[in-house]
Amino acid sequence: MMNNNLFRTMKTFSFIAFTLAASGSYAAVSLGPITAKDTVYQILTDRFYDGDPTNNIPAGSPSQIFDGTGSDMKLYQGGDFKGIVAKIPYLKNMGVTAVWISAPYANRDEAIVDYQADGSQVIWSSYHGYHVSNYYRTNSHFGTMQDFNDMVEALHANGIKVVIDFVSNHTSRWQNPTNGNTPENGRLYEPDRDANNNFSFDAGGDPVDLNNDGSSDNLIADPNGTLNPDWFHRKGDRGSDSSRFGYRYRDLGSLADFTQELPAVAQYLEEAAIFWKGKGIDGYRHDATLHMNPAFAKGFRDAIDSAPGGAVTHFGEFFIGKPDPKYAEYTSFPTRTNINNLDFEFFRTMTNVFANGSEDMNTLANFYQYTANDYRYENQTVTFIDNHDVPRFLRINSDHRSLDVALATSLVSRGIPNIYYGTEQYVNGHDASENGGRVFLQVDKPFSQTTTAYKIIQKLSALRQENDALAYGLTNVLYSTADVLVLSRKFYDKEVVVAINRSPFNAYTVPDLATSLPTGSYADKLASELSGDSATVVSAGASQKIASFQLSPQEVNVWSYNADLGTAPRIGDMVSVAGREGNEVTILGTGLDGTVQVYFDTVQAQVNSNSGTEIKLTVPSMAGGEKIVTVKKAGVTSNNFSFNLLSDDQNQMIFHVQKSTALGQKVYLVGSIPELGSWDPAKAVDAFHNPDPVEWYNWFLPVSVPKATSFEYKYILKDDQGNVVWEGGANRTATSSADAAGVVDLPQTYFQ
Repeated sequence: MMNNNLFRTMKTFSFIAFTLAASGSYAAVSLGPITAKDTVYQILTDRFYDGDPTNNIPAGSPSQIFDGTGSDMKLYQGGDFKGIVAKIPYLKNMGVTAVWISAPYANRDEAIVDYQADGSQVIWSSYHGYHVSNYYRTNSHFGTMQDFNDMVEALHANGIKVVIDFVSNHTSRWQNPTNGNTPENGRLYEPDRDANNNFSFDAGGDPVDLNNDGSSDNLIADPNGTLNPDWFHRKGDRGSDSSRFGYRYRDLGSLADFTQELPAVAQYLEEAAIFWKGKGIDGYRHDATLHMNPAFAKGFRDAIDSAPGGAVTHFGEFFIGKPDPKYAEYTSFPTRTNINNLDFEFFRTMTNVFANGSEDMNTLANFYQYTANDYRYENQTVTFIDNHDVPRFLRINSDHRSLDVALATSLVSRGIPNIYYGTEQYVNGHDASENGGRVFLQVDKPFSQTTTAYKIIQKLSALRQENDALAYGLTNVLYSTADVLVLSRKFYDKEVVVAINRSPFNAYTVPDLATSLPTGSYADKLASELSGDSATVVSAGASQKIASFQLSPQEVNVWSYNADLGTAPRIGDMVSVAGREGNEVTILGTGLDGTVQVYFDTVQAQVNSNSGTEIKLTVPSMAGGEKIVTVKKAGVTSNNFSFNLLSDDQNQMIFHVQKSTALGQKVYLVGSIPELGSWDPAKAVDAFHNPDPVEWYNWFLPVSVPKATSFEYKYILKDDQGNVVWEGGANRTATSSADAAGVVDLPQTYFQ
């Protein structure tokens, strides 16, 4: 039999519900979810601008982890919340409508020592925010909670939404791999609690030392100690283990990996995230989603969106791309968890086409086509040409004009464009590592508003706001060669046509192209920033064509037709595309003002508010499953949009089964509830794990299920060709935990 030590300590679950005094009052109001009409600007808070030098070396922080000159990129540099506020005019003028900032909460604040073979030491800090130590107070290097609240308020006042990085996969490094894996840290703390078990904060929102022990931090879990060590998997670093089990249950870079299958952990993380939602943020970037248990991730997002304030935006770091064998897992992750992806496949393609030149423009044309099939909602992915996890674009291709062309292409592509801070100033970093690209912008470059890259962002961000074709439109390739791509983005009669020549050396003539644009002349919306010119559309019998034109080297043209779609309702997108009864979600589109009715299949939803471009509504009560959402207005029914209605609050159930499989076969689960595919094997997309190389026939999988629900299920086998083998016997039955974050760990059984 399988060694079930991974979960057997969780057979019976009872735990204390944590109450949060501060998270119950949702005084701060979100500006709205991030959508494809937005342009996101990613800021590493420490590396942007120092607005308050007094917090550079906070009380109790060792001076050796602060640099401030922009020289030692492993140390803190001084950027903070006030620094972001100071640069709001710069951001707003650039056309930025959302910022994604570093995790704002406290991180391990000590020197991280890497021991070298020659006896020397390399010192690191947690400036990046990925080594959480306390979810309920701010990183003191960035400022106080009042500073954070002031920043959110100032950004919102200028029409800029706020996304925070959120790390729910791990704490800090708990073993030092450079010193024989000796115990290091990984500890999690929380503020003092009062007599009612509520956290204690001062008027500004910072924790107070209620028990007068000299600290407002209290240890709650330690992977190297005796206090809740089971909050962490403690299986060691993943190393060369490329299995799904290795990614999800072993450590990423020796960071203490949370046991997200433990109810107390799941609830603690959910409440920590909801605490920050109460600060009025507009979305979450989830760290290391590739390494997370998807069953937890689905319930995590569900808990956040079901908290007061309505559905917000969620996207995460599932760091792979073709030809990685996990590509199918990557494309299905948003469907399985309702957390969208950072589009690493877009990044990979853009790098190969524009940066290193290993692939051509036909590859990019093909990318738009296959991802339209592979991605459920391709307009909700977050696109980028570089970020904090990869080298700067200019480290791969130092040509500024190539970056300009790639940047313009990303801003007119489907998805939500994300600009890495400093790209508009042509930052190329200190070296080709991701850390080398994390420059201190204040000392590395001027905040110039006249660079070509800055103006490209400015003009195309404005166009995303103006023409819904860029936000909601389908992508159609009109023409492609090795160096040239002409594509159309179209939402009903609204359309944007883009013509790109990536070659630094050659001009090309593009032949007449059939188009749905009306006849006339179309000015380049980039105003010739990239040598563009106007286009002429002429009649061609019963249709129209774009007259033949020439593209000079590295020329980009953007031609827009912003048709008036009238008063009829049109759905462009929804946030979120999944939820449960009582959730508030948002429909985006046109013609959504006036007296409207919203239907989930045939059940009418409550409309809470609406305008010409959005409807906020409450998800109605009905059986779970895929629902068709429509808007009706003055007798006209909109286009359809698909919504995944969850059966109830999601928690976890862990299934165990023994089965010997043939080469290529994997074990899956199907059942009577929508969360288990409603008996459809095609909807069983997460295969079971078999981590024991000796007893490889023992399989397990945590699965997201609705709380307090009885259902039927069966195990099946599927192979890479889609062949399905059902187990025999009667349907199995199970009942999920009644607790919102509860977990039921089923006993080992046998494939019938």
